[in-house]
Amino acid sequence: MSVARRRDTAPEVALRKALHAAGLRYRVAYPVPGQRRRTIDIAFTRIRLAVFVDGCFWHGCPEHGTRPRANSEWWAAKLAANRARDADTDRVLAELGWFVVRVWEHEPTQEAADRVRAAVGASQASATRPSARTEEKT
Repeated sequence: MSVARRRDTAPEVALRKALHAAGLRYRVAYPVPGQRRRTIDIAFTRIRLAVFVDGCFWHGCPEHGTRPRANSEWWAAKLAANRARDADTDRVLAELGWFVVRVWEHEPTQEAADRVRAAVGASQASATRPSARTEEKT
């Protein structure tokens, strides 16, 4: 497990390149607020959008996730803990007002980039709408 990359995986880098080519700017490996040991793969901090690129094996993809036969009980617990940590991270970020997008490593890069761009657009649109407090009273 120490050999497994934690950041800058091929799917993550490909998604970042597609987003950058589309004119989007972001932070990489941004710390999850209040969670010292957790990071957001791609963070749009101004609009509070977190993008995670999840590996099929490590995060239990329903299509491509596999279970090793050797030491299967330990691996089952390990992968379940990973999914529980993902859910907890999503909950923490949602409580802090962040929107979370999760992308599987097997998703085509352009489709994933389109999903992220749509989320960025939706977040920017909701951020620019005037709230009840900022509207002028006539």
